[in-house]
Parts: sequence; C-alpha cells; structure tokens
Amino acid sequence: MSVDIVAPARDRSAVALVAAGILWGTGGLAGTLLARSTGLHPLGVAAYRLLLGGALAVVGLALSGGLRGLPRTRAAARRILVTGALLGLFQGAYFVAVRATSVGLATMTTIGMLPVFVALGAAVRDRRRPDSGTLAAIGLAVTGLGLLTGSRLDAAADWSLLLGVGAALAAALGFACLTLLTTTPVPGLNPLRTTAFGMLIGGLLLTPLALPFGMTLPLSPGTLATAAYLGSVPTALAYTLYFRGLRTAPAVFAAVAALLEPLTATLLSVTLLHERLSPWGWGGALLLVTALALTSRE
Repeated sequence: MSVDIVAPARDRSAVALVAAGILWGTGGLAGTLLARSTGLHPLGVAAYRLLLGGALAVVGLALSGGLRGLPRTRAAARRILVTGALLGLFQGAYFVAVRATSVGLATMTTIGMLPVFVALGAAVRDRRRPDSGTLAAIGLAVTGLGLLTGSRLDAAADWSLLLGVGAALAAALGFACLTLLTTTPVPGLNPLRTTAFGMLIGGLLLTPLALPFGMTLPLSPGTLATAAYLGSVPTALAYTLYFRGLRTAPAVFAAVAALLEPLTATLLSVTLLHERLSPWGWGGALLLVTALALTSRE
C-alpha cells in the first residue's frame, strides 16, 4: 500500500517540477516584452517581478494557512533579509543581462554557470576538492560559455556583450549563494515562506535603485496583463510548484526542471523574438546543458 501512495506522489512532483522549469523559461521573454512596451529599465522590471510575485505568494500562503505560526526570531528575520537581497541581485542582474545581450544568451549563461558556482562554493564551504565529475562539468561549462559568448561578438556593440555576460555571471553567483544558504534550515521557516517574503524584500530593495530610471506603468490592458503574468506565472506559481515538487521527487526531476528553463527561454526567444544563434552558439548551449546535467547528477 505504501508503494501505491508514494508512486503517485512522485508522479505529481515530477509534473510540478517540469511545469516550474517551463514556466521559469517564460520569465525572461515576459520581462523583455514588458520592457519594450513600457521603456522600463531592467531594474524596474526585476522590482515589479519580485513585488508582484512576493505579494501573490504571501496571499497564497495566507489563504492556505501557511502564515500560522510564522517564526519571529532574529534568525528567521535575518534569513528572509538575506534571501531578499540575493533574489534582488539575481533578478536585477539577470534582466540587465537580458537587455545587454538576449533572452537566450542571458538565460543559458546564468543557468549553465549556476551549478558550477554551487559546486565551487560547496567545495570551499566543506573544504573538500571537487571530484573528477564536477571538474569535468566545470570545464564543459566554461568551454560552452566561451563558445556561446564568442558566437555573439559580431552582434554586440561596444561593451554590451561583456556587460551582459558579467551580469549573467553575477546573477548565477547570487542564486548559487542562495542555494547554498538554504541548505541550512531555520526552525519554523520553510522554503515557501522564505521565498514569498524574500521576494517582497528583494522587490523593496530594488525599488530605490529603479526609481531614478522611472517605474511608471501605462494603464493599458496589454501592459497590465504582461506585468500580471510576469509576477504570477513564472514567479509566484513557478516557485510554489518547484518547492512543492521537491518534497517527494527524486533529485533527477529537479535537474529536469533546471534544464527546461534555458531550453524554453532559448526556443521562445528564437521563435518569437527572432533571435539567432550560430552553430557555434548552439554548440556552446549544448555544452552548458551537458555541464548542468553532469553537475546535477553529481
């Protein structure tokens, strides 16, 4: 009987993680469309995404009873503040990378280098040299990043490519720090609570930085619909599905979810935004995905 209960639970978790990966992949496209229609700076797009996503996630927690027994300790407050700062860094740097390069390149670079930074950070934290599999994955990721970046040199103007790749690496570093941080739990503070309030804090921290560039949203149906989608579907809903899926799913499904984000973003950017990747760029993207799969397996 226990097997009959566990198997459907894992099936549901697999669906949740796959859905989260696909929905995450639409976030860069939605943010790009919002910036194009409003003229918002990348920091403004990131601030709106976190503020709307955090507000919706907190409302969802309130409706489901997830706010009962919320810890009011210094450790919980410190964890939420640090999570907010790292989410703000991640989202702000990511959308700067998207604007400077493209949705596909920024997403591939960020997600492809994320497991590399996690592996290196874990090695430093645990004072243990990475194993051969992890070192091979790091080599593939660096090579893939070089091919992917080099394929865009002719399309980049001045320092935009270096700025975009640097911002994507900063985004990957911020999310890697967040990933390593969440391995140490805080009593009474589960991942859903941490992410919901962290998104709100991150949005509030980004708002003063974005205000000088303007944060006015035209009250047109298309703009409001795009902003609502960005905050709800690839942010609040995707993170909720991801953390719920991790409860009972094997680690392989988490790897699938991560793989689907850059693939979805790249396919959408090529199909809808008419972005182009050379054969070298596709080869670099393949190496990044391979490195991600190897690191996730390790």
